[in-house]
Amino acid sequence: MAYIHNWEEFVKAAEKLCLTEPMKVHVVIKYRHCAGLLSVKVTDDVVCLQNKTDQAQNVKKFEKFQNQLMHLIVSRESRCNLMEMD
Repeated sequence: MAYIHNWEEFVKAAEKLCLTEPMKVHVVIKYRHCAGLLSVKVTDDVVCLQNKTDQAQNVKKFEKFQNQLMHLIVSRESRCNLMEMD
């Protein structure tokens, strides 16, 4: 398990992982209120990427990141479905 402390690097690595095997990627989110920590883990059961933050501003970044991942998964899946129909 690799902790990537730089948010931009984490996002790029997670997007790359998501593009390679979109149906195998899992995103796990943990929030510990007592410590104020947000932990995000992206894995495909072979590669595991993690990021932790205690900054409130990063919650908005995480929302944007989550939307990007969902878009990547759905758009690639819909393209594959269209190709299978032809």
